[in-house]
Amino acid sequence: MRVLVVGGGPAGITAALQARELGADVTLLEAEQIGGTNLNHGPAPVRTLARAARLARDWSSWERFGLEGPRPVPDLDAVLANCARVARYAHDKKDIAGHLRHHGIELAEHLGPVRFTGPHTVRAGDGRSWHADRIVIAVGCRPAELPVPGGELALTYQDIWTLKALPAEVTVIGGADTGCQMASIFADLGAGVRLFEAGSRLVPGADASISAALGQAFEAKGITVITGATVQALERRGEQVTVHFTWGGPAERATTEAVFAAVGWPASLRDLDLGAAGVTSDPRAIPVDEYLRTNVEHIFAAGDVDGRSKLVQSARTEGRIAGWNAVLGPSRQPGYDVVPSGSFTDPEYGSVGLTEERAAGDHDVAVGTAWYDDLVRPVADGRSDGFCKLIADRSSHAILGAHVLGEYSAETVQVVATAMRAGMNVEQLAEMQFAFPTFTEAVSMAAQKVCRSIGIGQFPPAWSYLGPPE
Repeated sequence: MRVLVVGGGPAGITAALQARELGADVTLLEAEQIGGTNLNHGPAPVRTLARAARLARDWSSWERFGLEGPRPVPDLDAVLANCARVARYAHDKKDIAGHLRHHGIELAEHLGPVRFTGPHTVRAGDGRSWHADRIVIAVGCRPAELPVPGGELALTYQDIWTLKALPAEVTVIGGADTGCQMASIFADLGAGVRLFEAGSRLVPGADASISAALGQAFEAKGITVITGATVQALERRGEQVTVHFTWGGPAERATTEAVFAAVGWPASLRDLDLGAAGVTSDPRAIPVDEYLRTNVEHIFAAGDVDGRSKLVQSARTEGRIAGWNAVLGPSRQPGYDVVPSGSFTDPEYGSVGLTEERAAGDHDVAVGTAWYDDLVRPVADGRSDGFCKLIADRSSHAILGAHVLGEYSAETVQVVATAMRAGMNVEQLAEMQFAFPTFTEAVSMAAQKVCRSIGIGQFPPAWSYLGPPE
C-alpha cells in the first residue's frame, strides 16, 4: 500500500511515521521546510521570544530580592537570532528530515504549493506528481486576514521575525490566545500596547475566571484592554497607522506604530484544489468523520486543517490515528475530553477539561480554588498572583476540569490532566502528596476544597500561609 501525506508539521510527520511503522510505502510532501508552523514559525520560536520577554519583565522584581542593576535593554536582532536558533534545533541537532528518511519515508521539501489532479494524485509546481492508495491531508492553517479596509497594513505573528526594531507602540487586534500572547510579549519587552477584542472578554473560549484575571493582570502592567470593540478600518499616515474603531458609541480612532492582527486561523486550502479530488471543505476547515476521513473514503485529514482542536498535542494524536486508519482501515478515533493546553502570556494560563460554565450545564458541580498567595513557592518566587481552580461532579466525584493562572500553569494543569486520564476521582487527587514547596501543591489544595464543598474525605480547612484559615 502507498500512503501520501501532504504537509510536514506535527500531524503530517506523525502520520507518515505511523503509516511507515505499519508497513506502508510512504511519501511526505512539505511546501517549505519540514516541521511546519510549530517548529519554524510558531510555538517553538514564539515560546523562546516569550522567554526573553519574561526575563526582561523579571527586572521589575530585582529590588524585592535585594538585587540592583540597570534595566536590561532588548537587542532585538540578538533576541530574534536566539528564537531562530531554537527553531533550527530540530533540524540541526535532531535532524528530522534525516530521521524520516532513515525510516524509509520518501521526503520532498520546499515544494511550494501542491494541488490535487484527481482523487489519488497530487502534483507540485515543478511538474512532479505522486499517486497513492491513501492520502492524509495535514497542511495546517494560516493567519486570517483582517477583513476591513486597509487590513493589509496589519501584520501577523509571522511578521515578528522580520522586524528591524522594536516598535514603541503596538496595537493588537484579537484578544484570543495568539493576540494575548503577542500583546504580553511586546509589553514585557517595553512597548506600549493596546489590545482590541470584539467579544465581551479576553480569551472567550477560556474559563471566565481566567479571562477576568488575565484582563486585570494586563491592565496592571499597562496594557490598554478594549473589549466589545469593532475595528472598522486601518489607515496609513506617514510612519504611523490609524485604527478606526467603535466601542459602544461613536466612531473613534487611535494611532500606533504597528498593528498586529490575530483574528482567526483558517485552514491552508487555497492552492490544494480539493474539488479535483472530490473532497468537501468549507473556508475554514475540512470536515472529517470520527475516524478522520473526509467525504472521500481514502482521503483523511489531520491536525489544524480539520478544525477540531488546533493544538500541537492534538495534531500529533490525530496524525497517528490518521496514519493508522489509512493503512489498517477505520478503527481508531481521537478523543478530546482531556487535552491540556497552556499559554505564552504573562501571566501564563493553562486549562484542561470543561470550563465551569460548560460543566454546570450538564453536571451538579463543586468548585475549589487554591490561591497562589496561600502557597510558599509562589511567595518565595515573588509570583503570588495566581490560582488553581478545580471543577468536579458532586455525585460521581469525577474531575471535570481545571484552570490555572500564574507561573508554571501549563505544568500544573498537566498534573490534573494526568489524573483525569487515569480515572482518578477528586478525593484521590486530594490525598496525593505533592513535593514541597511547589506550585503544583495548588492542585491538592483545590481538590481538598472541592471535597469539603461536597462533604467527603473529612479534610480539615486549608491552612493559609499569609492569612487566616479557610
